[in-house]
Amino acid sequence: MIDFWLAAGLLLLVALSFLLIPVLRGRRAQREEDRTALNVALYQERVAELQAQQAEGVLDAAQMDSGRAEAARELLADTEGVAAPRVSKLGKPLPLLAAVLVPVLGLGLYLHFGAADKVELTREFAQAPQSMEEMTRRLERAVAAQPDSAEGLYFLGRTYMAQDRPADAAKMFERAANLAGRQPELLGQWAQAQYFADGKKWSDKIQTLTDEALKADPKEVTSLGLLGIAAFEGERYQQAIDYWTRLLAQLPEGDNSRAALQGGIERATERLQASGGKVAAAPAAKVAALLKVRVDLSSELKGQVQPGDSVFIFARAVSGPPAPLAAKRLTVADLPVTVELGDADAMMPQLKLSNFPEVQLVARISRAGQPTAGEWVGRSGPLASSTTAPQTLTIDSPDK
Repeated sequence: MIDFWLAAGLLLLVALSFLLIPVLRGRRAQREEDRTALNVALYQERVAELQAQQAEGVLDAAQMDSGRAEAARELLADTEGVAAPRVSKLGKPLPLLAAVLVPVLGLGLYLHFGAADKVELTREFAQAPQSMEEMTRRLERAVAAQPDSAEGLYFLGRTYMAQDRPADAAKMFERAANLAGRQPELLGQWAQAQYFADGKKWSDKIQTLTDEALKADPKEVTSLGLLGIAAFEGERYQQAIDYWTRLLAQLPEGDNSRAALQGGIERATERLQASGGKVAAAPAAKVAALLKVRVDLSSELKGQVQPGDSVFIFARAVSGPPAPLAAKRLTVADLPVTVELGDADAMMPQLKLSNFPEVQLVARISRAGQPTAGEWVGRSGPLASSTTAPQTLTIDSPDK
């Protein structure tokens, strides 16, 4: 922020110069006027001396005229080049008062209407955080600066969950869900956070949230996992197996949570069989989604970007969470480029392309390195996540 305030200070000095220069000119004119008055007084004193000498008979009329002419020439020489005095309608106090009020008023208006906090956040997010606590502070300031950003609230909620602060996370997910139209993913995250905030006790509120989420999206992974836990704790082992099997089908191969989930299914199976029950057949796994997209820059923008500017290429759900489902980061120097976005590129294991029927492709150029805001963007229309035909995306519009 130092360079920003230095630039603002220089602009302020320029503004003050327009107010102070007339005052300084007025002081110079006053000094010149005082010098002229002194020269006139000296001239009058010289003429009086000559008249006294003439009266005493020391000077005759011709000498008197010669002395008077010499004194007049000296007066003209001393006052030559002195401009006529300017009459100021404003006076001196008003420009000085304005010189004091302009910086104070300008600073006050900027602090009230300006975006110093957003400027600072942009600079901070351009650098990688050194710790989870630092990332949390950044996200908290971002949410304070943009309280209506469902995306910011979502990421802050996820950060709170990673720090074992489920009560705070539940509040963030609730706000995000209400802002984003109660999307299934946000409802599932809200239910999960509320479950841990309540000491792992099931409640009607949590049941309502998971029911609403799965009604809108039967494949909402957070709700599936949470309902599996509730069913297992309630000794409804077949339901727990069904929920967890549906969840397992959504996770990519090699995901670390697959082993723990498979272990839960095996324990539920053992308890069901021990009680004399029979395990129903598991549903078939879903084929992973994979989108191929070629990204290029419009000819009008090629002269306005820099090779090192970040390019974020991602897919997000048309009706779903604000977070990207799959993303890649490149630079302008890499364009044009063809990339593949699939379940393996999921930002989070429970958010995969194959979980959502329709997605939108987005390519954003951000000089500050922020995936959520930049200078230019290109967007596709809605398309099925199962699309196999190559797509083309052109970055050609200002990012608003």
